[in-house]
Amino acid sequence: MRPFAAPLTPLVASLVASLLAAPDPSHPTAEGFQEGRTAGVRLMHSAIVLSGNGLGGKGAKGDGYRIPRPCWYEPYKSAEEMLREEDSTLQHAFRADPDLSSSSSNSRQYTNDFLQQYRDKLGQQGRWWRAAYNAGDQNGAACSAALATAVWVPTGTTPPGGITAEELRAIARAALTVPEPQVKLSPDAKSYVNLPTWVWLEGGAQVPRSVTATLPGFMSVTVTATPKNVEIDPGTTSDRAEVRENCGAGGRPYTKGGDFTCGVRYLRASIDQSRDVYTLTVTSVWQVVSTDDQGGQPFPFEPIRAAATRDVPVGEVQSVVTG
Repeated sequence: MRPFAAPLTPLVASLVASLLAAPDPSHPTAEGFQEGRTAGVRLMHSAIVLSGNGLGGKGAKGDGYRIPRPCWYEPYKSAEEMLREEDSTLQHAFRADPDLSSSSSNSRQYTNDFLQQYRDKLGQQGRWWRAAYNAGDQNGAACSAALATAVWVPTGTTPPGGITAEELRAIARAALTVPEPQVKLSPDAKSYVNLPTWVWLEGGAQVPRSVTATLPGFMSVTVTATPKNVEIDPGTTSDRAEVRENCGAGGRPYTKGGDFTCGVRYLRASIDQSRDVYTLTVTSVWQVVSTDDQGGQPFPFEPIRAAATRDVPVGEVQSVVTG
């Protein structure tokens, strides 16, 4: 996989831009990639790949979920691969620095001593793990600097500080976003005392959104948010408003002659309120569950709650009685 070359598709460009925003401990920093028809983002300073329709985009927001640990060890290379990489790195450094090359005896001794730790692992069952961190956390780089650059890990074990399925799940959860609700009302511009104000979300029920976090060749975890219900706060007390919340996942669009099950019926005018309106808050509640490729039980997170407000002026219908 390689970083994107310009131009990016509009969808992926907005996705990547949302993850490359100002550093935020609740959101991992990443770069875009594309291989064939597969596109996604990769964490900076880590091999973890994020993909899915829950990775931001226009009108989507995270909810501040934090990655618990700013740095970790993650699987890297086999003994043979690591030896070749480190040997190549040293040879490149010697060629680039004439002073190092001129002290050939010392250089050879240093090379042999340094590479011996990697030669010692040849033929053993295991893998080198390297330090990685969340660049979106201000403590990430310092945390990683306190770890060894790489540690040898026998097959089937995890080193102290090594990434776990639970932490990979947390990374996917931190990257997950849901759409900000677009609230529709009927009547829209102004309501009246005792008149039902229907509430629904533009587009009806929202599509489930998911993020998959993958450590290639090691493990993968998917976190999925599914719209569950809509909650309504009329912006006033129960003696001034009657709320109905049988809304389903996306509210109930107005239908002539239909049953009024989702919305608010204001019982008093808003003339005595601040700015002469009630501030209606509509919250879209998303159920969040994670699954992994290890066959573990689904893990439930706390629901995501995405809210939006609308000003609702409520008037009174004036009656004229003639005798």
